[in-house]
Amino acid sequence: MSVQTRLPAPSTSSLSVPPRNAGTPVSASQTRNPITIRLRKILGTNFTDEATTEALRTLSELYGTQTNGTDSDDDWSDEDADVELAAQVQKECLNETATRARKNLRRDLENKLAQGSQQFLQAFSEVDQKLDELQNHVSAMRVACDEAETQLRLSSEASQSLLDRAESLRSEREEVEMRKSIVMLFLNRFTLSDEEAEAMTSRDVPIGPRFFEAMNKTERIRNDCRVLMSGEDGPTKAGLDIMASTSSYLEQGYEKIYRWCSFEFRQMGRDTQLEVNSTMQQAISRLSQRPELLSDALAFLTQTRQTGLLSAFLDALTRGGPSGLPRPIELHAHDPIRYVGDMLAWVHQAIAAECEFLESLFGLGEKPEDDSRARRMVGSVRTFRGSEEEEWVKELLNSAVTKLCVPLKVRVQQTVRSQESSIVSYKVANLLQYYMLTMRRTIGEDALLSTTLSEITDVSYKDPDDSSLTPPLPILEHAQLLREIMQVYDSSLLDDTTAEPGETFNRILDVMLDPAMEMCAAAAEEKARYRPQWDRAVFVLNCWCYLQNVLEAFEFTSEKRRTIQEKIDVRVKVLEDEHYENILRDASLYDTVAIIKSKSPSDRLSHVLPAQQLQPTLARFSLWLSSPEVVHSPRLSALTSPSLHSTIHRVSLARVTKAYAQLCEEVRKPENRYEAASTLLGMERPFGQAGVLWAIFGLEEESEEY
Repeated sequence: MSVQTRLPAPSTSSLSVPPRNAGTPVSASQTRNPITIRLRKILGTNFTDEATTEALRTLSELYGTQTNGTDSDDDWSDEDADVELAAQVQKECLNETATRARKNLRRDLENKLAQGSQQFLQAFSEVDQKLDELQNHVSAMRVACDEAETQLRLSSEASQSLLDRAESLRSEREEVEMRKSIVMLFLNRFTLSDEEAEAMTSRDVPIGPRFFEAMNKTERIRNDCRVLMSGEDGPTKAGLDIMASTSSYLEQGYEKIYRWCSFEFRQMGRDTQLEVNSTMQQAISRLSQRPELLSDALAFLTQTRQTGLLSAFLDALTRGGPSGLPRPIELHAHDPIRYVGDMLAWVHQAIAAECEFLESLFGLGEKPEDDSRARRMVGSVRTFRGSEEEEWVKELLNSAVTKLCVPLKVRVQQTVRSQESSIVSYKVANLLQYYMLTMRRTIGEDALLSTTLSEITDVSYKDPDDSSLTPPLPILEHAQLLREIMQVYDSSLLDDTTAEPGETFNRILDVMLDPAMEMCAAAAEEKARYRPQWDRAVFVLNCWCYLQNVLEAFEFTSEKRRTIQEKIDVRVKVLEDEHYENILRDASLYDTVAIIKSKSPSDRLSHVLPAQQLQPTLARFSLWLSSPEVVHSPRLSALTSPSLHSTIHRVSLARVTKAYAQLCEEVRKPENRYEAASTLLGMERPFGQAGVLWAIFGLEEESEEY
């Protein structure tokens, strides 16, 4: 514990200064008095400045150390000493220390300074000794470094050639590394890795992002290679090899896409809700660069969708939906408007779904320029801009619904023809026209379904009996009424002893049948005026034969039946003449026969009908003999009486045979001056022989009575 020593204050008796008045001047002797100067200096000293404070603290530490040692022994020597005695002893020690310090201050300071100098000398001697040792070590190191430098210089001189060789090798290595990096970059850019080649050629790697990335890289390689080959030096061997290898990989990739698409299209059977993923869209987009492969793949899709839609349509007609809901459309066949409307609505819905599927398949509507298509209002006209994808959609949509046309047309026509009410027929026709316009706006006017609906609509707007050659409904109703009257009359005959049966009924028959027969003939003539293609002769015969057949069941109508038969025979004769002329025109003999009949006896037939003109005529006649019209006439097939059909046709064929026989006879006559007449006639069937023609027609030569 340090104790600050305070110097005792000088006594006032010894150090007092005689007072002086403020106005009294100080004498020179007083100012030169050393004691006075000393006192003033002491009194003017400021002990609060930092230097003085530091000096006093140093003195306190210097003498405090000595005092503390004494105080410690006194304080701890006797723990039971009295506190007051200890304080007194301490005070005395302090006074003693301060007194001793005033006397020995200079000596103590010099001793302290000497002691510090001794310590400095001792420390510097040790440092000097260490420096000497360090000097020795440095000298040894210098010697060793000189030796090492000498050895290094010798080694450097000896290995200079090796260093030069190493430097050249290092330069070559850097050049090789640079070339290697260039080659690797070239290979990475212009060749496919094993994984990429496997993705394009292996069947184990499915079509997906990895495959399309390899395809993209292959196409990019080919584009870059074309740029390289278009330089001034022209194509290089490396460029040709790269093009050949990438072409092989690319073709294998397209073949892989084709196989995958074909397989996927075969799976799209009867699925009504078809979804197209991004992989399928990208595959179709890639395959569009190979139109022949795309066409073959889409052929599978067309076949699958045709079968699927037809099967779904037939199921909707006969089986209905899942669990019978909605109900089968055929259940509403008794209601023609609902029946036809349900069928057309189903077809329209199927076309809408198919169109959405195809547009999604080809990625239409996803590009900015396709926004107008996406905003197309329902019922508005669908516009095709002529792009390749739109043409594919249009063609596939037309092909997909092709097989729906036949069952739809058959059922709609049956429904239209079975209607007796004109109002219902008009409603059905109006409904057909609405869907026809809708389909034209959706799939175009040239589509098969649009054409089919147009034909059905045209037929439905016509008179149901417009093209029919069967007896009309009024004739049928009139005949039914006549049948009922005859049944009543027949049941009223009592016995056969009365007058000739039917004499009293002939007047009724005349009243009921004659006007009906005249009405049929007049209506046929009237209709033939504004519809020339309509066969009035067949229509009249069908009506009259029907009325005659109504009378067949009653014996008392025999006289009237004979009258009707006479009228029928007249009509049959007219029809025979018309049919004979039609056969001559179809067989290309009409003009030839007309020339033979119209020429004068003095004219040579070879001048009017040269052999160069006759030979093609005979060739066309021979070709006609192989047609089915020889056995069955399409026009006469509309006759309701098979016997009339057979009779008229056989008579006409017999007349054709006679005309051919007359032609052969005229050609063979010497006066007609045909060179090699037999050869001319024998070049084509029937080889100038009427007997062969009889056999071809299946007639006997005795039929000349016709």
